[in-house]
Amino acid sequence: MAEPRWLNEPEMRAWLEFLRAHAELVYRLDRELEAGHGLSLAEYEVLAFLSEAPDGRMRPSELARRSRISPSALTRRIDRLEKRGLVRRERCPHDARGAYAVLRPEGRARLVAAAPTHVRGVRAHFVDQLDRAQLETLAAALSAVPGEEAGDRTGGCAS
Repeated sequence: MAEPRWLNEPEMRAWLEFLRAHAELVYRLDRELEAGHGLSLAEYEVLAFLSEAPDGRMRPSELARRSRISPSALTRRIDRLEKRGLVRRERCPHDARGAYAVLRPEGRARLVAAAPTHVRGVRAHFVDQLDRAQLETLAAALSAVPGEEAGDRTGGCAS
């Protein structure tokens, strides 16, 4: 195995600052959503993805891919949201093995109520900390980092 290309000082600083900023932002946004709406940032994200899906429903496998979490972690999130009446599971009518996660009206209402808190937090803790040139530079730099496509969008039910 080839020796790794170790990070030099500016590379290490950029990497560590990125990790620090990400952790701090996630921590603050999570605390604000929990305090104001009884939702974790992870739960908010699930509700937001479902709200953007046709009919507020999405296959769990697709939801896990978009959230970048394991299927088992997503199952636990959906379990918590389902117990609180925000999401329901629905069997696929043409595939007995498949299922959907479906946003309930209560979940949509909670998401709508929490969205202003989330946006205020994103603005206060991130956007307003940078000037326009910094935001544009950051967006351009981060767009160069490869990402995985959103995944299968066939619409079938099997997960």
